Amino acid sequence: MNILYTTSATTTGGRDGKTETADGKLSLDLNLSKELGGKGGDGTNPEELFAMGYSACYGSALQLIAGQKKIDLGKFTVSAEVSLGKTDEGDLQLGVILDTYIPGIDVAVGEELIKEAHEVCPYSRATEDNIDVTLNLLLDE
Repeated sequence: MNILYTTSATTTGGRDGKTETADGKLSLDLNLSKELGGKGGDGTNPEELFAMGYSACYGSALQLIAGQKKIDLGKFTVSAEVSLGKTDEGDLQLGVILDTYIPGIDVAVGEELIKEAHEVCPYSRATEDNIDVTLNLLLDE
């Protein structure tokens, strides 16, 4: 692999600690959510951070594919809903729903774009066959 960019972060205290990037640009408190048995709090959690990263990365993949096809995405949005659950075997497992809104897009074109973006997105490729990812194209009402 020809490395284009590398970053790192260090977390102290797991889900109820603190995480910080090596360059110091991002430093966040983490809190174990009440749903997972924690006290909750004002801190974030790994699922929220993953949702932010995945939605941004997938959005960039969508821009790449649309640009190649000369399609204007307008003020598009991508929302990633990340769930943490348990498999039938009791193992923890992630699931993701990617909701993509492209204003005024033809349904067939939009569906093609979101599928192709999923094929090239590094987050999608990294999680392929590891977690369930649902792709939704949101339409104008």
